[in-house]
Formats: sequence, structure tokens, C-alpha cells
Amino acid sequence: MAENSPAPRADHPYHMHDAIYAQPGALRLVARGQGDAIEAAATRLRELDRVLLTGVGTSWHAALVGELLLARLGGLGHRARAFHAFELARYWPEPERTGVIGVSHRGTNRDTLAALARARANGGIGVAITGKGTDAAATAEWTLRTVDQESSGAHTVSYTSALTLLATLAATLGGNDGARRRLQEIPDMLALLLGQESWDELAARFADRRAYWFVGGGPNTATAWEAALKMSEAAHATAVGFNCEQFLHGAWAALEREDVVILVAPAGPSHERCLTVARVAKEIGVPLVALVREDDREIAPLAAETIAIPEIDELLSPILTVVPLQLFIYHTAIRRGVNPDTTRSDEPAYGRARAALSL
Repeated sequence: MAENSPAPRADHPYHMHDAIYAQPGALRLVARGQGDAIEAAATRLRELDRVLLTGVGTSWHAALVGELLLARLGGLGHRARAFHAFELARYWPEPERTGVIGVSHRGTNRDTLAALARARANGGIGVAITGKGTDAAATAEWTLRTVDQESSGAHTVSYTSALTLLATLAATLGGNDGARRRLQEIPDMLALLLGQESWDELAARFADRRAYWFVGGGPNTATAWEAALKMSEAAHATAVGFNCEQFLHGAWAALEREDVVILVAPAGPSHERCLTVARVAKEIGVPLVALVREDDREIAPLAAETIAIPEIDELLSPILTVVPLQLFIYHTAIRRGVNPDTTRSDEPAYGRARAALSL
């Protein structure tokens, strides 16, 4: 949990619940007042040989989405790459004439900060995307702020806010006015999505699964990984995340009927392989929860439950698709009788383990 955060809550609604529902309002405001910094960072990034995006944990998943956003919407192509900050700091050569975009919700991850510092020391620049009240600005030329530090250990609104800033930066890099307009529509889509399902009933149906398999493709590979991380840390359940093609290359053999597959499959190049994932689950007899467009006629009939998502550019869809999964995970935690805010540190053994960690 964040330092100086409010006292932990003992029952629903936990802090994670409030953060999830704060997202439409937060996304409407996150880029406000930061236009000059975004323009300046974009101008400088265009001049460099390459742009690396980096982070750890949830921030790493944001960097993966950002890689495709900068490559496609930003027009950088293969000049944009994402690297896990731990690997970048320890295994990769010193960057030269490189821009590093470091995502860190609290601005304290040592590997992300090291990557930003190395870029500046070798003729490049650093752009930090971090929460309010951090000092990451000391290691970057530009610091883009997301939201106030979250009281829940399960980052939700800070993740989608980071994605929104990355998409805004990419659209600015590429001079993509269409993407800017589509970004402005997402908060309203999100508000509608938050109210369209009975999340408690959905969680009640699947709260006792042996394992949770989250699968997606393209930019929603990161969504699958992020949801699996949240299911583990917030609901304390066994969860794995897969790219759809990687899942089909053998991982499916470990599926059991006591599991559930949660498939993120908006329209796009990965939809066909996500359909194959759905067919595999159906043949084995594993229930499928599918996040698909309302007019989907291929995956939806194979699903035990569907969550209808609005029509949206697949590159921008991770800002939207992760949110119903956050809610599903939150209510699964409630059904399992655990506090989703604490990463289990309220239990003695896990509290001791958390105290031994240095993040």
C-alpha cells in the first residue's frame, strides 16, 4: 500500500473498488495541463535513433502496450521497443542517442530510474510517467503525472492513466488527430461499461475455480498479463496470462474443467487465433468468459459468459478491456473472503515476506 495512505478497510467497498470507479473521471483529466510537456517530449523523441519503454510489474505491462502505440500511432515503427526494466538495467548495453520512457507508479523503482539516468548520460533523454507526489522528475527531462498515489496495493486507475498518457504521447508523435479524438471518447465508454454487468454475480459463478487463464493477443497480451497479476495479488488465486498464439503452442494441455479461461478478443488481427482458443476451451469443457464486441458472432456463442465491449481501435482497447477484468477480480476477492488492497500483507507470514522485499 502507498505510504501515508488511509487506514485499511475491513470490508467492501475496499480502496480498490473506489479506484476502479474513479477511472472515467481520471482519464478525462489526466492529460489536462500537460500538453506542453507532451509536445516537447514528442518533438525530442522524434529526433532520436530509438525509443525504449520500460517498467516492472503493472508498469511493465503499460510499457508493452506503449510499444505498439508508439510504433503504430506514433509512426516510430521498429524504433520503438519495450524492455523489462530489470533486464534493461542488468543485461543490455548502454543506450546511445536513445529516448527512454520509464513507467513507475510510485517513481521509486530502482531499475526504471537507472534506465532513465543511463539514457541522459549517453546523449539521449528520459521521460517519466509516474504518479503525483513522486520525485522521478530528478531522473528525467520530462515527467508526465498520472493520479494521486493509490491506497490499494492493486494498481488500477494509475495503470489506465499511464496507458492514456502513452496513447496521448503516441498520437502527438504521429500527428494523429483521429487517435486524439478516439481517446476523448474512452471515458464515456468506460462509464457505460462499468455499469452494464452484475459483477458480483459473475464473480459468484467463477470464484471457486482451480486456476484462472487470461488470454489475449496484440496489445491485449499485456491485458492478459496484467489481469493475471491482479488476480494473484488481489484475489490470492492461481492465475496465468498468455498471448493467444503462445497459449495454443502447448499451454492449453494443462487446462482442467475446474479452471476458467478469460479471453480478451476485440476485433483485430488476433481475433482469429482467439477464436481458436475459444474452440479449444469448448472441446475440453472449460468455461469461457469472453470480452468481445457486442456484434461478435464467432466467439460469443462459445462462451459461458460474455462481456460486451464497445467498438474501439484495437490499439487503444487495453485502456478499456482491463477495467471489467479489474472488477471481476475485485468481486472474486470479496467472494474468496480476502482484502484486495493489502497484497496479503495483513497475514503474518506474508507480512514478513513483504517486509523482506525491496521494490
